[in-house]
Amino acid sequence: MAQPKILLTRIDDRFIYGQDVKLWNEAVGSNLVLIVNDEIAADSRQWAPMRVAAPDGVWTRFFSVQRTIDIIHTATPRQWILIMVASPTDALALVKGGVPITKISIGHMQAGEGKRSVTPAVAIGDADVAALRELQKLGVELEIRYLPSSDPDPIENLLT
Repeated sequence: MAQPKILLTRIDDRFIYGQDVKLWNEAVGSNLVLIVNDEIAADSRQWAPMRVAAPDGVWTRFFSVQRTIDIIHTATPRQWILIMVASPTDALALVKGGVPITKISIGHMQAGEGKRSVTPAVAIGDADVAALRELQKLGVELEIRYLPSSDPDPIENLLT
Protein backbone atom coordinates (compact mmCIF):
# COMPACT_ATOMS: atom_id res chain seq x y z
CA MET A 1 0.00 0.00 0.00
CA ALA A 2 1.30 3.45 -0.88
CA GLN A 3 2.21 5.89 1.84
CA PRO A 4 -0.12 8.85 2.29
CA LYS A 5 1.35 12.11 1.02
CA ILE A 6 1.71 14.05 4.27
CA LEU A 7 3.47 17.27 3.36
CA LEU A 8 3.68 18.70 6.87
CA THR A 9 2.27 18.21 10.34
CA ARG A 10 1.76 21.38 12.31
CA ILE A 11 1.12 21.90 16.01
CA ASP A 12 -1.13 24.92 16.39
CA ASP A 13 -3.86 24.83 19.01
CA ARG A 14 -5.84 27.42 17.04
CA PHE A 15 -6.02 24.98 14.09
CA ILE A 16 -7.30 27.06 11.18
CA TYR A 17 -6.71 30.64 12.19
CA GLY A 18 -6.61 33.80 10.10
CA GLN A 19 -4.07 33.85 7.31
CA ASP A 20 -1.75 31.31 8.94
CA VAL A 21 -3.21 28.17 7.39
CA LYS A 22 -3.54 29.90 4.01
CA LEU A 23 0.17 30.76 4.05
CA TRP A 24 1.18 27.26 5.19
CA ASN A 25 -1.08 25.69 2.61
CA GLU A 26 0.51 27.78 -0.14
CA ALA A 27 4.01 26.95 1.12
CA VAL A 28 3.52 23.17 1.14
CA GLY A 29 0.96 22.83 -1.66
CA SER A 30 -1.67 20.80 0.20
CA ASN A 31 -5.17 20.21 -1.06
CA LEU A 32 -6.44 18.65 2.19
CA VAL A 33 -6.18 20.13 5.67
CA LEU A 34 -6.77 17.41 8.22
CA ILE A 35 -7.65 18.69 11.70
CA VAL A 36 -6.81 15.88 14.13
CA ASN A 37 -8.35 16.46 17.54
CA ASP A 38 -10.71 14.25 19.53
CA GLU A 39 -12.75 17.14 20.93
CA ILE A 40 -13.25 18.96 17.64
CA ALA A 41 -13.95 15.76 15.71
CA ALA A 42 -16.79 15.04 18.15
CA ASP A 43 -18.34 18.53 17.92
CA SER A 44 -19.42 19.38 14.38
CA ARG A 45 -20.58 22.84 15.53
CA GLN A 46 -16.91 23.86 15.54
CA TRP A 47 -16.33 22.82 11.92
CA ALA A 48 -18.17 25.58 10.04
CA PRO A 49 -15.97 28.50 11.18
CA MET A 50 -12.84 26.54 10.30
CA ARG A 51 -14.18 25.56 6.90
CA VAL A 52 -14.93 29.22 6.17
CA ALA A 53 -11.38 30.19 7.18
CA ALA A 54 -9.76 27.42 5.10
CA PRO A 55 -8.19 28.35 1.77
CA ASP A 56 -10.43 28.17 -1.30
CA GLY A 57 -10.31 24.85 -3.10
CA VAL A 58 -8.83 22.99 -0.13
CA TRP A 59 -10.73 20.15 1.52
CA THR A 60 -11.03 20.25 5.30
CA ARG A 61 -11.63 17.14 7.40
CA PHE A 62 -12.03 16.72 11.16
CA PHE A 63 -10.88 13.36 12.56
CA SER A 64 -10.09 11.97 15.98
CA VAL A 65 -6.57 10.70 16.62
CA GLN A 66 -7.70 7.08 16.37
CA ARG A 67 -9.73 7.59 13.18
CA THR A 68 -6.69 9.21 11.59
CA ILE A 69 -4.53 6.25 12.56
CA ASP A 70 -7.18 3.86 11.23
CA ILE A 71 -7.71 5.44 7.80
CA ILE A 72 -4.69 7.59 6.86
CA HIS A 73 -3.30 4.79 4.71
CA THR A 74 -6.43 4.86 2.54
CA ALA A 75 -5.57 8.38 1.32
CA THR A 76 -5.30 8.56 -2.43
CA PRO A 77 -2.08 9.70 -4.13
CA ARG A 78 -3.81 12.89 -5.25
CA GLN A 79 -4.48 13.91 -1.63
CA TRP A 80 -1.65 16.17 -0.46
CA ILE A 81 -2.14 16.49 3.26
CA LEU A 82 -1.40 19.17 5.85
CA ILE A 83 -2.14 17.71 9.31
CA MET A 84 -3.00 20.13 12.12
CA VAL A 85 -2.86 18.97 15.76
CA ALA A 86 -3.17 20.86 19.04
CA SER A 87 -0.37 19.23 21.01
CA PRO A 88 2.82 17.22 20.89
CA THR A 89 1.02 14.35 22.64
CA ASP A 90 -1.48 14.09 19.77
CA ALA A 91 1.37 14.17 17.26
CA LEU A 92 3.20 11.44 19.19
CA ALA A 93 0.05 9.28 19.28
CA LEU A 94 -0.22 9.59 15.50
CA VAL A 95 3.42 8.60 14.97
CA LYS A 96 3.16 5.66 17.40
CA GLY A 97 -0.03 4.62 15.61
CA GLY A 98 1.81 4.33 12.30
CA VAL A 99 1.04 7.67 10.67
CA PRO A 100 4.16 8.42 8.58
CA ILE A 101 5.03 11.85 9.94
CA THR A 102 8.60 12.97 9.22
CA LYS A 103 8.46 16.66 10.12
CA ILE A 104 6.52 18.75 12.62
CA SER A 105 6.35 22.52 12.63
CA ILE A 106 5.32 24.06 15.95
CA GLY A 107 3.45 27.33 15.63
CA HIS A 108 1.25 28.10 18.62
CA MET A 109 0.70 26.41 21.96
CA GLN A 110 -1.36 28.41 24.42
CA ALA A 111 -0.04 29.28 27.88
CA GLY A 112 -1.77 27.74 30.87
CA GLU A 113 -1.30 26.29 34.30
CA GLY A 114 1.80 24.14 34.54
CA LYS A 115 3.26 25.55 31.32
CA ARG A 116 6.21 27.83 30.76
CA SER A 117 6.63 30.21 27.85
CA VAL A 118 9.56 29.39 25.61
CA THR A 119 8.69 31.82 22.82
CA PRO A 120 6.02 34.52 22.58
CA ALA A 121 3.61 32.00 20.98
CA VAL A 122 4.67 28.68 22.50
CA ALA A 123 4.20 27.52 26.08
CA ILE A 124 4.94 23.96 27.13
CA GLY A 125 4.45 21.67 30.09
CA ASP A 126 6.24 18.51 31.16
CA ALA A 127 4.01 16.23 29.04
CA ASP A 128 4.76 18.37 25.98
CA VAL A 129 8.51 18.16 26.58
CA ALA A 130 8.36 14.39 27.05
CA ALA A 131 6.35 13.95 23.84
CA LEU A 132 8.70 16.19 21.83
CA ARG A 133 11.75 14.31 23.10
CA GLU A 134 10.17 11.00 22.14
CA LEU A 135 9.27 12.33 18.70
CA GLN A 136 12.92 13.32 18.21
CA LYS A 137 14.04 9.84 19.30
CA LEU A 138 11.66 8.38 16.72
CA GLY A 139 13.41 10.44 14.02
CA VAL A 140 10.81 13.16 13.51
CA GLU A 141 12.29 16.52 12.52
CA LEU A 142 11.02 19.33 14.77
CA GLU A 143 11.02 23.08 14.26
CA ILE A 144 9.38 26.13 15.80
CA ARG A 145 8.19 28.35 12.99
CA TYR A 146 5.35 30.85 13.02
CA LEU A 147 5.01 31.47 9.30
CA PRO A 148 6.63 29.78 6.31
CA SER A 149 8.63 32.95 5.63
CA SER A 150 9.97 33.29 9.18
CA ASP A 151 13.20 31.78 10.44
CA PRO A 152 12.79 28.83 12.78
CA ASP A 153 13.52 29.24 16.48
CA PRO A 154 15.89 26.70 18.04
CA ILE A 155 14.04 23.59 19.15
CA GLU A 156 16.44 23.28 22.08
CA ASN A 157 14.42 26.06 23.76
CA LEU A 158 11.60 23.57 24.15
CA LEU A 159 13.58 20.65 25.41
CA THR A 160 15.62 22.20 28.21
